Amino acid sequence: MQLPIKHIIHQYRFDKGQLAKTIFVNAAMLLLLFMLLSSKQAGISGDEEVHYQQSLKVYNYFATFGNDHSALDTPTSHLKYYGQSFDNLTTILIRWFGIEDIYTFRHLMNGFAGWLCILLAALLAVWLSGYGAGILTLFLFALSPTFLGHAQNNLKDIPFALAYIAGTFYILKWLFAEKQKWQDAALLILSIAFCISIRPGGLLLICYLLLFALVKEAITYRETSKIEIGTLRRKIATVGLIVILSYFIGILLWPYVLQNPVRGFRESYQVMAQFPTTIRQIFEGKLVWSDRMPWYYLPKLMLITIPLLVWAGILGFMAVTGKAVRKDWLKYALLVFTILFPILFVIYEKSNLYGSWRHFLFVYPSIVVLAAIGIWHTIRYFQSRLKKGLVITVVLLLAIHPLGFMARNHPYYYLYYNQLVGGLKGAYSNYETDYYYHSIREGSEWLTSYLKQTRPGESLRVGTNFPADWFFRNEKKIALSYFPYGERSQHDWDYYIAANSYISPVLLKNGNWPPKNAIKIIESDGVPVSAVVKCENKAGFLGYMAFQQHRTEESAKYFEEAIKNNCQDELIFFNFASVCYGSGDKAKAMSLLQKGLEINPECEQILMFQANIKAENGDQQGAGELYRKLIGINIKYFDAYPPLAKILIGRNELKQARELLKNCLTMQPGFKAAYAALAESYRVSDPEVARKYDELAK
Repeated sequence: MQLPIKHIIHQYRFDKGQLAKTIFVNAAMLLLLFMLLSSKQAGISGDEEVHYQQSLKVYNYFATFGNDHSALDTPTSHLKYYGQSFDNLTTILIRWFGIEDIYTFRHLMNGFAGWLCILLAALLAVWLSGYGAGILTLFLFALSPTFLGHAQNNLKDIPFALAYIAGTFYILKWLFAEKQKWQDAALLILSIAFCISIRPGGLLLICYLLLFALVKEAITYRETSKIEIGTLRRKIATVGLIVILSYFIGILLWPYVLQNPVRGFRESYQVMAQFPTTIRQIFEGKLVWSDRMPWYYLPKLMLITIPLLVWAGILGFMAVTGKAVRKDWLKYALLVFTILFPILFVIYEKSNLYGSWRHFLFVYPSIVVLAAIGIWHTIRYFQSRLKKGLVITVVLLLAIHPLGFMARNHPYYYLYYNQLVGGLKGAYSNYETDYYYHSIREGSEWLTSYLKQTRPGESLRVGTNFPADWFFRNEKKIALSYFPYGERSQHDWDYYIAANSYISPVLLKNGNWPPKNAIKIIESDGVPVSAVVKCENKAGFLGYMAFQQHRTEESAKYFEEAIKNNCQDELIFFNFASVCYGSGDKAKAMSLLQKGLEINPECEQILMFQANIKAENGDQQGAGELYRKLIGINIKYFDAYPPLAKILIGRNELKQARELLKNCLTMQPGFKAAYAALAESYRVSDPEVARKYDELAK
């Protein structure tokens, strides 16, 4: 495998040092081996199943010559707006070669894409600053847990990062070449096309090409005061050809855009720019909606999850690299622009962000390149061996933290947090940890082995908070079902596998997760990231079923039994309280609700129930406080807005009530109860306006 890589490297004539080339090549090959082996042991990522299913639909679209339109019908996932070409290409290979172990193959492909991304970043560093910088780039990537973790199984963001760094590299290389070569132009076309084919944001590379070409020509004119019209025309024609070919190659495996290459792409870009699906994530110890994150969400998560060694390299680049790169300042300026512009753009646009900074992995290769060049020139800046040795010592000391984390926590590299927040332990319950559900694989494999030893041949029900069908595909006696952890008492199961994603930070902090009936806890750096739970008593589920079927007395008996068994499920207390309240035992209902809040003080259903009871009993102040508390916990708990507005209207605080309801409608435009409440606020003062809101409510 070394010969093709050596040939690629040799053609760039980066350096004359044979030793440096040899170190570079062997380091790259070792990293490839490591990444492929690591990918084989990865779990299935949070988006992987749905993207794989979409790739099957895309395959069928082309296999039926466009007659199968299922790839165009994605009202929930919105995946028709993704090109997801890497998923599609991988599925084509799976189908053509009859590969049975689908996810292992997908992960190997992704590991290879991640390695290519690293290799191209290292080659860019070599092109800019020599083999020393290139070797350090490989070194820094080998100590980048977040990137390596996503390189195991993230077939969206890693291939996009590969395309982005390839496009950036070849834009710079083509623009700054003394004599532009058709080979570089061809690689540039393929890079931009690949980027566009994954997601609409690949259009950035076309914008960069046009902008950078314009800037370079403007600077050349300023320095020479000359314009060669013939040369300029050829460049414009070439850039135009690159743009056109890149775009049309980029949409070849994208059914939705193929339907209408202009309108389809425009719509896809608009959807992706403000992605409609919003989720709640833990940030700074609270659950926050992804479209309501503070502006610093992205930069802060990058700051606390990228190793301090990389940040030290960036500081070194800013401090001592100026003189060394002065002649190439424009190259570096353009490279820095490709990092900062996307980040600043989404901050300005207040984009919907979640899943830490995985959607911005594409800027990381360029960050590493600058950090590596910074370290390289910092070492070279000092003349004495002692000072050089001190710099190298600092580098090695800073490498210990990410290296130690990966050694202790294989394969959960992407859970890494740096020393600024006290590592993973400090981040636990304050920021998301296993948000991509990697640990479900280990939990599933452990449970499979456990059941073969303890309950062989039994028919069992297994629940999960992430689809795990693939891991149990050979277990015919196991029936799988998927439902959130918080709703576990409303489903029938014998065992339950839960990653700690979408679990309230309150439960993570107060020790109610993992629950006491966990028979296996999967930890990373001492932090529980997943648990296998055994159902010791189904009374909670039976009580819920009896309650649903209006068998009140039977339901109450089951719930009494359930809460005697060290119950840590607040929803059981909520459902039992509903039974008691419906039977007229309001005191017991309130007592049960309070016990439920002892488990989870931020349980939204319980707070809403308590507020409604207080409102019904005439305690408007107490009810109002609870409604406000509920909205403070979850700004999108829309059912709390109309009753709170009603209380405000009763106090004649009409302005506050209307502002509250209008804020609700900006988030949930079709919420009829909010329109009805608005109508009531105008009923006396302006009947005509009230009538219009009544019509909207209908």
